[in-house]
Amino acid sequence: MENKEIIEKIKELAPQGKISCADARQLAEKLNLEYKQIGKACDEAEIKINGCELGCF
Repeated sequence: MENKEIIEKIKELAPQGKISCADARQLAEKLNLEYKQIGKACDEAEIKINGCELGCF
C-alpha cells in the first residue's frame, strides 16, 4: 500500500487533524501495517496522534 493511500485512510478517521492512538493502532492492524508506518504517515500529513498508550507514536 502506498503512503498516499495510507494518508487518505488516516484523514478519513481524523477530519479535525487528530486521531487517537487506539484508532491509529486499529487502522494499522486493519491495513496489515506496522504501527510506525501509520505514525510516519501521520507525521507527513500533519495529523496529531493523541492519547498514546504504548509510546509507539
